Amino acid sequence: MIMIDKMFIFIGIVILGIIASLSWGLPTYNVWKQQKSGQAELSKAEFSKKVQIEEAIANLEAEKLNALAEVERAKGAAEAIRIEGGSLTSQYIQYLWVRSNQFNDKTTIYIPTEANLPILEANPNR
Repeated sequence: MIMIDKMFIFIGIVILGIIASLSWGLPTYNVWKQQKSGQAELSKAEFSKKVQIEEAIANLEAEKLNALAEVERAKGAAEAIRIEGGSLTSQYIQYLWVRSNQFNDKTTIYIPTEANLPILEANPNR
């Protein structure tokens, strides 16, 4: 009998110890978990910021290079115009337009005629 009473007292003390541990441990765990979650969000935000900065730097460099390419293209066009005689003629503009187009089997080209009407169909096999 005394042994059973001591056993119940021991089990009660163990249960009270578990309850006390959970009462202290769960709030502490929740605080720790929130702190780790906040640190993860901060790290993610810092990484996203670094990615945006790197993308902005890459875009800036690309724009600078595109601007340099445009300047070089303009220099080449100016030199070509100078060689052609110093003026833009309609024939030279048409030549530039044809040269700049990428033609394939599906390309339709409208050629103005004397009345400025396009030739709608031309079949060289007829």
